[in-house]
Order: sequence, then C-alpha cells, then structure tokens
Amino acid sequence: MSYELSEEHREFRHSVRDFAQAEIAPHAAEWDRKHYFPTEVVQKMGALGLFGLTAPEQYGGSGGDFTSLCVAIEEISKVDQSMGITLEAAVGLGINPILTFGTDAQKDEWLPDLVAGRRLAGFGLTEPESGSDAGATKTRAVLDGDEWVIDGSKQFITNSGSSITSLVTVTARTGEKADGRPEISTIIVPTGTPGFVAEAAYDKLGWHASDTHPLSFSGCRVPAANLLGERGKGFGQFLATLDDGRVAIGAVALGCIKACLEMSVQYAGERKTFGVPIGQKQGVAFQISDLKVMADAAELLVYRAAALKDAGAPMKEFKQAAAVAKLYATESAVTATRIATQVFGGYGFMEEYPVTRFYRDAKILEIGEGTSEVQRMLIARGLGLPVE
Repeated sequence: MSYELSEEHREFRHSVRDFAQAEIAPHAAEWDRKHYFPTEVVQKMGALGLFGLTAPEQYGGSGGDFTSLCVAIEEISKVDQSMGITLEAAVGLGINPILTFGTDAQKDEWLPDLVAGRRLAGFGLTEPESGSDAGATKTRAVLDGDEWVIDGSKQFITNSGSSITSLVTVTARTGEKADGRPEISTIIVPTGTPGFVAEAAYDKLGWHASDTHPLSFSGCRVPAANLLGERGKGFGQFLATLDDGRVAIGAVALGCIKACLEMSVQYAGERKTFGVPIGQKQGVAFQISDLKVMADAAELLVYRAAALKDAGAPMKEFKQAAAVAKLYATESAVTATRIATQVFGGYGFMEEYPVTRFYRDAKILEIGEGTSEVQRMLIARGLGLPVE
C-alpha cells in the first residue's frame, strides 16, 4: 500500500494552508494570551468545508476520506494547535459518534449544523476518577418512563461549553451486566437541558484558545430516544471513537513538529553568533536534522494509519497502526518543541515568539486521546504480549 498523498490531497493541503495563514496565524498569539475561543473563525472553517470532510453529502458533507481530514488538521495545527484540536474533536468526538451509531432521526436533527460548522458537539467520557480507566465511569443514567435521568460529572471535555455548542454525548452507567460489570451506554444531552451545566472553563497550561470545561449533571432529563446506539454498547462505541482520534491527534502533533522544523531552520539561518549563523554550528544543525527525521517518520506513520482506515483494513491492524502513530508523533512533538525552544535560546522563552506557545501546547498531546502509557499497552497487546 502506498502512503503518498494524491494530487488532490496536495492541492487541498495548499487551500487549507492559505486559510490558516490568512485567518488563524495573525491572531493565534492574541487568542492564546486572552484565552479566547474564536467561534467566528470556527464557523469560517465550517464554511470551508473542514467539518464535513468525512460526512455524507446528505448531511452537507463532501463524503471525502479520513486522509483529507488528517491533512486539514495538520495544516491548521502548524499555526495553532488550539484550532487544530478544535477541528479534530469536532469531527472525531462530536460528529463521528452520531454519524456512526445514531439513528436516522438523530442524524437528521444534529448533523447538518455540526457538519456545516454552525454548531459544535462534545464527547463526555473522562471523569474526575475515570480517565484511562474509562470502565470506572460513575455517571449514572436511570430510565424513568420515557426519559433518562442523568447524574454525575465529566472533566476535560473539549468543545463542550462554547456559545455554539449544541450537545454533548456522554457515557453513563445504565445498569449492571449479568457478570457484575457495569452496563455503559452513550446518551445525547442537548445544551440548555435543565440539570446540565458546563462549568467555568479551565485555566490550562496550553491550548488556551480551545474550549474545555468540566460538566455536571444533576437530575438531568432527556428523552429515552436520545440513547445513542444500543444500550450497554457504550464501552465499545467510545473505544472505536478513540481509534480514529488517535490518528487525528497524531496529525495535530505532526503539524507541531513541522512548524518547529520550519521555525528552527529559518531562525538558525538568520541568527548570528561569533560572526556566523548559528546553523553553521554542528550543535544546532544536528538537532535541527533530528527534527527533519521526526517530521518524516511521523508523517509516514500518521498517513499510513489514515490510509489503512480509508482502505477498510482489519480493525486489529488499524488499531495497532493508530497506536503506533499516536505514540511516536506525540512524543516526538514534545521533543521537537524542546529542541526548537533551545535553538531560539533566550528568545524561545519569550511569548513574542510562537515557539513558546508551541512548547506549552505540546505536552497534552501525550495525554489526550489515550496516554503514551495506554498506547504502549495497546501496541504490546497487539504483539501478543499479555500486558496489563
């Protein structure tokens, strides 16, 4: 299988790059400084068709492939990871669960606005005591007549409390299985439902222009018809959702690595010490060479996984490729920002230079959509090792 992007993909990359340079790059530092979530730019991304890349035409999408989505995420992330993760989460965690598991009525009600970028949706999985151990979910939903009554809390939920958020899909315990394990289901909770509160936004280390909130549910009632997919199948649904997300967040990391490479090459060619550009010094040039290796390797791994997804590869093969891509790309992104900051020296510690923002933004890449430790566990299991 070839992982080289098609001519159509390359042309699409240029159109997204032009948009990112014109609409995002000039403002990213200010959004970061003010912790501002630019809904107006999110909706421009929607008008460009970025949220509908993988959605069917009947819902306003272009019916494209997963690789195109990764290209868009990469290019947006090269200038601002906050906007890159907004796109990644909006499609992977907002649209995809409804598109994959929803009824026709649910799709007709929610997808047109989400696909157009007029509205956003979140995916409520993580809880204060349930992160990597997602099966330990404590949020409960009890069926009372023709309504679900939801009580509990979620945390670190992206796109969940903005002015254009229309719903959050949450995982909740809806009973107990015969073997004593919790029955976990997923339920659509529209914004504005009494008892559902998006708490104050987090004060985060990075991704300052991304919308992230803790959520609380107290006697929150939604129609029984808001159950997403089959009752008790929620665990499998969010595992499938995260597989795609791992590749997509790998694309965020890839954009970060490439940005670090480009910024470092430019700065090392311009900055002079002892009468010569610092790029003439092996101590600097060799580190930048490492960035090139990381960028090329991460690109191959991310787009290999995307190609497997588009080709309908066996799930076991795709899951392994997704975990490998996510692990390598995200850990390399953290290293890349450290190297770029070192290349910039004292200026790399000053907020007037983008490398500072990239440095702060990168760390979460090793945590979100499954930690590095979880990826290593998945890879080991894929190799047949009985790791716990």
